[in-house]
Amino acid sequence: MVTGIVLATAVVGAIGIFTGVFLGLASERFKVVEDERELLVRNQLPGNNCGGCGYAGCDALAKAIVSGQAAVFACPVGGALVAEAIGTIMGVKAGSLDKKTAFVKCKGTCHKTNLQYHYYGIEDCRMLSVVPGSGEKSCVYGCKGYGSCVKVCEFDAIHVIDGIAVVDKEKCVACGKCMLACPNNLIDLVPYKAKHLVACNSNDKGKTVKAKCEVGCIACMLCTKQCEYDAIHMDNNVAVIDYGRCTSCGKCAEKCPVKVIL
Repeated sequence: MVTGIVLATAVVGAIGIFTGVFLGLASERFKVVEDERELLVRNQLPGNNCGGCGYAGCDALAKAIVSGQAAVFACPVGGALVAEAIGTIMGVKAGSLDKKTAFVKCKGTCHKTNLQYHYYGIEDCRMLSVVPGSGEKSCVYGCKGYGSCVKVCEFDAIHVIDGIAVVDKEKCVACGKCMLACPNNLIDLVPYKAKHLVACNSNDKGKTVKAKCEVGCIACMLCTKQCEYDAIHMDNNVAVIDYGRCTSCGKCAEKCPVKVIL
């Protein structure tokens, strides 16, 4: 009987040793190596989890920065201070930040654009886009003015003024949520320092635009002819500025007959 107990103990002990060795080897073989910098970077990020960086929250962005898939200044909310701190952790210079801000490509206020009818219903641009005529304004490309973008902005950076959405660029963090909320794809992220912006999104031809809105791009091409730097072109009947080439000389804005270039 004693022999049986000793044998059983030996077997259990042997199994325990084998299991311990196996688990130890397996943990080394399959362990996930975590870079301590990932936690340090994550601690510098603001924690808004807004998705403005293009990643699914701050944890994902921290991982992307450490792995080299995202720049140290990828967080639009944190700005220069956060970028500098992360750059120190990563051992690189943040460089000159290309700060962005949202911009609504429309000047069609209540007094500048014609109405098809008066709308009474749910105050939401996405709902308005499915009613007859795609809303009460004659221009189907313009701002509907019912604030879907306002409702999603967590930073109080966009408001509807006189029938169109207007961005406060000092509050805007370029998270991009307003862009996704706009059914007309009216909102772009533009350089914060951009001095000239085209406030129109219409693809109609000039005669049709003039019949609907006083301040729409009529595709006259006077702006493109004035630019010495090939920085402005017509795209589907509307002027588009290439900010990589634009020198902010202002000649396009001066020549625009409807003053749609700010």
